[in-house]
This record gives sequence, C-alpha cells and structure tokens, in this order.
Amino acid sequence: MASQVQDNPQRNRYELIADGDVAGFIEYSAGDGVLTLTHTEVGDAFEGKGYAGRLVEDTLDDARSRGLGVLPECTYVQQWIRKHPDYRTVVPENDRGRFDLERSDDE
Repeated sequence: MASQVQDNPQRNRYELIADGDVAGFIEYSAGDGVLTLTHTEVGDAFEGKGYAGRLVEDTLDDARSRGLGVLPECTYVQQWIRKHPDYRTVVPENDRGRFDLERSDDE
C-alpha cells in the first residue's frame, strides 16, 4: 500500500495518506520554533501495519529538517522516542526531563 506523511497546517496536523485515504494523523500546535505534538491516531482499518510509527518518524524528521524543536505531549510519541533514542535530540534539551525520555518503557 503506497503511503506518505504530509503536513496539513490548515488542520494543525501531520497526516499519513495511504492509497488516497487519511490513515492516521498527529495533531500539533506550533509556536516559537517548537511543535507541540498533542495526539496521535490511526484508523481502525489501518492498525497493526506500522503506520503510527511511520507517522511519528516522518513528523519528527520533518520537524528536525525545518529546525523545529518538538514537545511530545502525546504519550505515544513519548514512548516512540524512548524506543528510538536517536530522536531525543529533536526535543529541546531543557525540556527532555519533563517527558522522562531517558527511561525505557520496559522499566
């Protein structure tokens, strides 16, 4: 299934489009060089296909390429970053502690 992630600033969210349908999205608020990621959702028909992880990864990659910091208020995004420590650097250093990104979810 062909898919891509794209920013939809009119709706304040990144959307994962799979074969022409919105399969999932991450809602955000933007301001002062930071994206606050507030909610991640994948439709029932698209669950279990790795779309949520792809959506988070592509969103963080886009934020990084645009020089934006990320505040992961969404617990799914926090968990994903914990499992992919190379992405911790997209969260501003002075904010990392409040999201407890150094611990493993296995603890």
